[in-house]
Amino acid sequence: MPEKFDAIVVGAGPSGNAATYTLAKAGLKVLQIERGEYPGSKNVQGAILYSDALEKIIPDFREDAPLERHIIEQRMWLLDDQSFVGTHFRSEDYNKPPYNRYTIIRAQFDKWFSSKVREAGALLICETTVEQLLMDGDRVVGVRCDRIGGDVFADVVILADGVNSTLARKAGFHPEIQARNVALAVKEILFMPEEVIQARFNIGEEEGVVIEMMGSVTEGMVGTGFLYTNKDSLTIGVGCMLSDFKTNPNRTTPYALLEKLKRHPSIAPLIEGGEMKEYCAHLIPEGGFHAVPKIFGHGWMIVGDSGGFVNAAHREGSNLAMTTGRLAAETVIHAKAAGKAMDAKTLSAYKAALDDSFVMKDLKKYRDLPEVLHNSPHFFSTYPGLVNRAAQTMFTVDGVDKKTKEREVLGSFKAARKLTGLVGDAVKLWRAVR
Repeated sequence: MPEKFDAIVVGAGPSGNAATYTLAKAGLKVLQIERGEYPGSKNVQGAILYSDALEKIIPDFREDAPLERHIIEQRMWLLDDQSFVGTHFRSEDYNKPPYNRYTIIRAQFDKWFSSKVREAGALLICETTVEQLLMDGDRVVGVRCDRIGGDVFADVVILADGVNSTLARKAGFHPEIQARNVALAVKEILFMPEEVIQARFNIGEEEGVVIEMMGSVTEGMVGTGFLYTNKDSLTIGVGCMLSDFKTNPNRTTPYALLEKLKRHPSIAPLIEGGEMKEYCAHLIPEGGFHAVPKIFGHGWMIVGDSGGFVNAAHREGSNLAMTTGRLAAETVIHAKAAGKAMDAKTLSAYKAALDDSFVMKDLKKYRDLPEVLHNSPHFFSTYPGLVNRAAQTMFTVDGVDKKTKEREVLGSFKAARKLTGLVGDAVKLWRAVR
């Protein structure tokens, strides 16, 4: 008889590891399947780790997790080609343990998280691809792997197989993700001495900075750039919606945008001398609330990027991934304890738990923002230029009185968008984030 598990988790990223660890810790018999050589082998990039989500799964993770720097300063920059207007928030409260956010290197972090999963008692199989879900009518009863005798059965299968989940699409759970709902991001890791990083960013040992940017760097496409500090490296990248790359008349490539960002006069001095050793491109689901597919059914649930759980407005992803993985696992644990079948009615508790969490509350809050940005490219082209020119006009001391300068600035905004356009844009943006 083929072996049967309480649960099978497909994928060993943050959401898959969170689900598997939570299940195994509760004593369930769980199998995790990862197609990479080892968890994290497909990830070279840096990332931001939000401690609250991981604390709820592994409270003492700080004791041995491979953390780079804790974040004490957040910068937001609006760029044109020569300058930026920005805001900084730096707090000594963020310099007191327990720290709120960290930079991490995903390859190292995923490998560490997987070690905790195995310590909890889960069975992990790597270098194995799940080719399809096994169905009994409309119920998922297991998976078929690319191995001899590769059919494995379970009461429930949790899909954590990444953006545009192939398994969910093959099973007809949701259609292929639309290009307007996914961003293509490219990243580089630039190595440099710790003391150089600390001097350039005005930080001490283990302290970190995150810079998020929008404006001319994306050439009018919906997207952002980012730069943050690791222990002895910097992570720099840029991402734009895939639909914009497809329709961009200049045929701009993601790598060309990254090179443009690196040459920006405000960025170049920060990364000068950095040795590029790692580069990657990956997809990020950024369609938001309206793009979240059905996430449960008879014998299955979807977590993490597979379900589109990314808060693009605040650049949050790993915390949503780990939270969805944990809540899916807790749904299974509670169902097992109550002796319930893993049907859609039982697993609907997962959706209810998500709706009651920050995950869906935040996605719902910004549910209209993706559509507003798609239909308003001037937020990424016209306005950054106007704001930077306005700042330069007001800060330049040249004998022109300030009242005249104010009229000049207002005139430039009216000429670019007209008064009705300015008011309309302000109202649309307010409604999308209120």
